[in-house]
Amino acid sequence: MLRFQQVIEHGDAMAPMDEADKTDDRLVRGCQSRVWLDAGADRDTFHVRADSESQIVRGLASLLVRVYDGLPAEEAAAVDLWFPSEIGLAEHLSPNRANGLDAMQRAIATAAQAG
Repeated sequence: MLRFQQVIEHGDAMAPMDEADKTDDRLVRGCQSRVWLDAGADRDTFHVRADSESQIVRGLASLLVRVYDGLPAEEAAAVDLWFPSEIGLAEHLSPNRANGLDAMQRAIATAAQAG
C-alpha cells in the first residue's frame, strides 16, 4: 500500500492540466479511468502533460511524465519502460490499471515517434 501512496503523492505534485485542455481528442483510449494526455515535440525536445480523475492513475501518469518530459524527441521514441516491473509496482496493479498504464505509454510512444 505504501507504493500506491507514493504514486498518489507523485500525482498530487504534478501540475494539473487546464480544464480547457481536457478535450476528447486528448483522452487515452484503453484506460478504465479518464486520462488526458498532451504530448509532442517542440523543436527537438519532447514534452508531456497528463491528468486523470483517478488519484492512482494520475500518479501513474505523473511517473510517465517524469520519464518522458524534456527528453530529446528521438530518445523519447526509443524509451524502454522497465521501471514498473523493476520497482515491483507492476505486480500490484490490477489488470485494468496495468492495461491503462500500457495504453498511456503507447500513446506517449506514438506521439514521440510522430515527432
